[in-house]
Amino acid sequence: MKPLIGLTCNYDIDDSIGLNSLTGTAGQDWDFLAGDYVYAVEKAGGIPVILPRLENEKILLPFLEQLDGMILTGGHDVDPRRYGSRISGKCGRIVPNRDTMDFMLARYAYERKLPLLGVCRGIQVLGAFLGSSLYQDVESEGPFCHHFMDNSPREYPVHKNILEPGSLLYQIFGKTEIEVNSFHHQALKAVGPDAKVTAYSEDGLIEAIEAAGGNPFTLAVQWHPEMMFTSAEQQKIFQAFIRASEEFQQKKSSPV
Repeated sequence: MKPLIGLTCNYDIDDSIGLNSLTGTAGQDWDFLAGDYVYAVEKAGGIPVILPRLENEKILLPFLEQLDGMILTGGHDVDPRRYGSRISGKCGRIVPNRDTMDFMLARYAYERKLPLLGVCRGIQVLGAFLGSSLYQDVESEGPFCHHFMDNSPREYPVHKNILEPGSLLYQIFGKTEIEVNSFHHQALKAVGPDAKVTAYSEDGLIEAIEAAGGNPFTLAVQWHPEMMFTSAEQQKIFQAFIRASEEFQQKKSSPV
């Protein structure tokens, strides 16, 4: 069987999601995810499965044991309490219920050496889990450019990233510079001891981290490779992730 990939999803109490799409009614909350993630995993050879937010996330554990990889997807801002800060007016909307679920899933994947890929919010969740600090708003809190480029198509590259030689990202792309899209206003400020920075933007913002040791594939990026569906280069991230998930699946099924 193809590797089974768990995808975290957004959670929102805003009932306009259902009302505007004519699929719901007033007062409903929603678990949802952009199709780009699903298509990227399918195209790379995996079976995508959306992991819903649960009141008791522990009941999901028996199913998580069936996974061969996990993706921490994008979404709302991470609660600053998760990285030891006080929320400010620069922080966007937070969804503590989703934070609880995502941090549990990050811990699960990390401790079991499950191949893990973080995207946008995903790098912030993984970074905070590994002891990193965050900018609540990069433009006002740091010497950085505007990074939420919603004035361009989602697949369009808007700036360069510089990759660290010898890193997993460098192995994936085979070069030290790539072009990426950008849809975020938060980012990692400084990484903890269990993470290492493997890519920076042109203006010096952290754009990728990897596990400092032990985990064969623990990678998180600040941009959205799943949105860059016209880029064969960006699909290399998902191809490498699925290969790692296939290897994990083989080891899991091999007799000890």
